[in-house]
Amino acid sequence: MSKKVLAVLCCAGLIASMFVLGAVDASAAVAHREAKLTGEKEVPGPGDPNGAGSASIKLNAKKRRVCYHLSFHRIGGPVAAHIHEAPRDEAGDVVVELFAASEPLPGSFTAVKGCVGGVARGEIRDIKEHPGRYYVNIHNVNYPDGAIRGQLHR
Repeated sequence: MSKKVLAVLCCAGLIASMFVLGAVDASAAVAHREAKLTGEKEVPGPGDPNGAGSASIKLNAKKRRVCYHLSFHRIGGPVAAHIHEAPRDEAGDVVVELFAASEPLPGSFTAVKGCVGGVARGEIRDIKEHPGRYYVNIHNVNYPDGAIRGQLHR
């Protein structure tokens, strides 16, 4: 094999690896975390004993954005949802306000989604790396401290 052909193959390999590394970096910038929400997990309780739901969280540190899709069942209309920092069975401070409504969402709603900007990159990175240290909860009028809750996980 001539030196010229070898040089071309090496350059092609380097260029291809840059695209692969770029794709890995781009996908690593966004992470998805999930949580199963129930009333019995709410601390301090009680949460809504009949309530259930799920949270799908998309974390993007580069854009300082947290997007969410929350579903909920058998709870009154939600008025707020947050990500809190605390391990299982402990209450913690709000670190990301997902939404807050001046009036409860209508009873016909069973899901809400949106994005929150301006979240600290360090906070997003910590949620990505240590999701079990964080939980999502949904509040309503009957359970102002939280109707349903679930720890985040990968």
